[in-house]
Amino acid sequence: MPPPSEVIVADLFPPLLRELLALLAALSDEDWRRPTACAGWSVRDVALHLLGDDLGKLSRQRDRWRSGIAARTPAELVVLLDAHNQGWVQAARVMSPRVLRDLLEVTGTQICAYFDSLDPHAIGDVVSWAGPEPAPMWLDLAREYTERWHHQQHIRDAVGRPGLKDPRFFAPVIATFVRALPLTYRDTGADEGTAVVLTITGRSGGRWALRRQGAGWSLQTAGTDPATAEVTLDEDVAWRLFTKGLDREDASRKVEIVGDRRLGAKVLDAVAIIG
Repeated sequence: MPPPSEVIVADLFPPLLRELLALLAALSDEDWRRPTACAGWSVRDVALHLLGDDLGKLSRQRDRWRSGIAARTPAELVVLLDAHNQGWVQAARVMSPRVLRDLLEVTGTQICAYFDSLDPHAIGDVVSWAGPEPAPMWLDLAREYTERWHHQQHIRDAVGRPGLKDPRFFAPVIATFVRALPLTYRDTGADEGTAVVLTITGRSGGRWALRRQGAGWSLQTAGTDPATAEVTLDEDVAWRLFTKGLDREDASRKVEIVGDRRLGAKVLDAVAIIG
């Protein structure tokens, strides 16, 4: 079966930014202080993190300012990034909500223009949760899109606002997150041709097949061939699982596995964020 289609998202950054700015403009002082799913971070802290993401991306990539984080291993990268992100949020808490929103409008507008200028078929940065090699730019941009979507969703959850679950916004998130599966399964042994089919239900979901080929696993569009394991979960469960918003035990109660449970349950280890 063929690989899944590319996830092209450059045109989604401007409307996603407009949704964020409208959301932040409607928050009360109490809303800004509400806790989120990001441990220890309030709504304002998550918004500060989004501002830091914009500033870092513009400085490192657009402006080629090389003063960032250098890590020798993925585990070291997680530790350094966590410390960097926490340090930024703590230092930036001096900003008022109004200043923060105004700055996000400035940086967000520049980010949208920069992302739109990139060739989606050029080679971009490594997307560490998808593989160790530099990824095509469309996947690098899709990673950036999911980062902004899921943190905005954290804010929406915290303040009780509806999520951006329309397929226009949500389907690219799911289609990007499943790119984490080949790396998730990299050390999982199976016979050549073994297939694990993942079905994510809901308007933004889909079906994918993870197939053992040679020394690794490849992600394909699911066909009608029999699978060794079939895994089904809801789209809302899926995005929270891939972003560590559900632990393995909680997720296991929300997933259906038919066939080889050892192979199917490995989906629960998938992570599509750094951390």
